[in-house]
Amino acid sequence: MTILFSPVANPLGQQWLSALVAFLPIACMLITLGVLRMKAHLAGAISWVLAFFVAVLAFKMPAMLAISTSLHGFLYGIFPIVWILLMAIWMYQVTVISGRFEDLRNTFFLISDDPRVLGLLIAFCFGGLLEALAGFGAPVAIAGAMLVAIGFSPIRAALVALLANTVPVAFGAVGLPVIQAAKVGGFEDVLKISPITGQLTAMLCLVVPFLLLAVMDGKKGIKEVWPFGLAVGITFGIVKWIVSASPLYNLTELIAAVVSVAVAIGFTRVWKPKGAAESVARVGKPVDPQLETEPAKVEAADTSGLTGSRIFMAVVPYILVIVVFGIAAIDAVKQALAKTDILITWPGLGDLLTAAGKASGHQVYQFQWASTPGILLAIVALLTALIYKVSIADAFKELWVNVKKMKFAMLTIGLVVALAYVMGDSGQTLALGTFIAGAGMIYPFLAPTLGWIGVYVTGSDTSANILFSGLQSDVGHQIGASSALGVEHMRQLLVGANAAGGVVGKMISPQSLAIAASAIGLAGSESAILRRTIAWSFILLALLCVLAGLMSTPVLSWLIPG
Repeated sequence: MTILFSPVANPLGQQWLSALVAFLPIACMLITLGVLRMKAHLAGAISWVLAFFVAVLAFKMPAMLAISTSLHGFLYGIFPIVWILLMAIWMYQVTVISGRFEDLRNTFFLISDDPRVLGLLIAFCFGGLLEALAGFGAPVAIAGAMLVAIGFSPIRAALVALLANTVPVAFGAVGLPVIQAAKVGGFEDVLKISPITGQLTAMLCLVVPFLLLAVMDGKKGIKEVWPFGLAVGITFGIVKWIVSASPLYNLTELIAAVVSVAVAIGFTRVWKPKGAAESVARVGKPVDPQLETEPAKVEAADTSGLTGSRIFMAVVPYILVIVVFGIAAIDAVKQALAKTDILITWPGLGDLLTAAGKASGHQVYQFQWASTPGILLAIVALLTALIYKVSIADAFKELWVNVKKMKFAMLTIGLVVALAYVMGDSGQTLALGTFIAGAGMIYPFLAPTLGWIGVYVTGSDTSANILFSGLQSDVGHQIGASSALGVEHMRQLLVGANAAGGVVGKMISPQSLAIAASAIGLAGSESAILRRTIAWSFILLALLCVLAGLMSTPVLSWLIPG
């Protein structure tokens, strides 16, 4: 007789106890990485084992189901997630072996000779553009590698890239996270959700540039470069605020990034920071001398030979990224690419249901060989090799070099996604969400926390929204009638806050840590990066919680669209 399995939120009879047990794998990951300083793949393996036993023993998931969904998750971690990351790094490395990256590096120094200004331009503005187009870790990988190339110490480069990759995440990959938030939350019109997420993350734009300056160069960085940070932050935030509430909401990050880059370049024409020369040594100083044994390469920029054609050739790969991804974002092209997906019934998951009693989406594995950013980045890498006259043999040799370098990062990402799948399908994630949702009328002050947990576990704001947007909407139904907002506005707020909360969990997600460590060439440095980012994640989460809570009161309720 076939026994169907549907996850439940409270298998132990007490919601607090079910949530506490469900939290154990998350706590295990934080402790093994941040306290015990284990390698990320070992921390991921131990945390997955714990999640497996919690699923089987506490949440009564059949062992074979738990194994099967974990294998499904591991494969999804490898393809498309690792595939996208690998293609992003490959594209970047082709520019390096061609010698053209030196021209790009020197082109950046034409804009400014201050590495802190360049750090904001690359990680915050250009990283936002990459997130808008590709997402899935590509911005962290490319921005982190570029920061090392202009003289940042590796760990510092990783910290900056991760922290900068908060603001654009909710509208990354051409708006996919917020689109899924609206869909799963039961809203036909995405514009009921996107303005709220846009407003909350826009407010972060007033904070994140200054945190980036602090990470780059401490108090001196803030004191000497604050006008540039303020200009970039205000520009990015205003554009996000406006575009997220318009029919072009899915291009929010793309437009904000492009406008911010233009403003940033214009601003440097009329303003010069103090202490630029002295800051070079400080941004190159090792953050963790035990890991950063190689000195940062601090080479003087030589802009004397740069011509218009050389500058154009230097930025060709990134123009190609914009063009190729822009074409792929056209509805007709997007639909054509989606039709190439190969659907494979996953063995052993035919009995797996969702909490609502419907067939789980994990019953089928989507082999998205053409509809994910990976194939687009591969096309860009090959076109770049062709334009730069790098032989195909040399290009693929570089790809194989990166595969070998990333072997432990690949294992880590696969294990983390396996952990996310077994936690989600067994009901562990649901138990955590249901417990937090029981806070009653103070819940709006906690709503972003669910998004934060979802992204920490899955590494994806899209996945976090799929996990929790339905729950957020249900809580809005429960508490909205007796609130100042009413039911519909409360639903909008909570679903929008979930998408916003997820962005600040991205920087400490084990998946993101593995990507950052791989990009800077220090595989195994995930614990060192986590210990230095977790405080920023909590601070930004607290800020979002306060803002979301105030939006549920007359203080800021006027921001919610009708």
